[in-house]
Amino acid sequence: MNGTYLRFYMHENRQVQGELLYEWLLELARKIGLHGGTAFKAMAGFGSHGRIHEAKFFELAGELTVEVEFLVTEEEAARLLDAVRAANVHVFYAKTPVEFGML
Repeated sequence: MNGTYLRFYMHENRQVQGELLYEWLLELARKIGLHGGTAFKAMAGFGSHGRIHEAKFFELAGELTVEVEFLVTEEEAARLLDAVRAANVHVFYAKTPVEFGML
């Protein structure tokens, strides 16, 4: 099946409506009928600010990146992006064409 690989990136401590953003995003996707999604916590990385974040530094607790990903149809991706926009949540995302299926 052809579809979309939709990924969102955020700091692990970022909140929206009193809930962690990655949890809110997964719940939103479930509510609008997506069939699954997964959140992954980064080990290390840097963003547009250029500062390195690593899990080994205690003082950076809560600042590591979480990636939330979905393998969905183009229509499902559009529904999720529209729902995030409607909630006025600002979050970086990447959208890539993908082939997926089960063997």
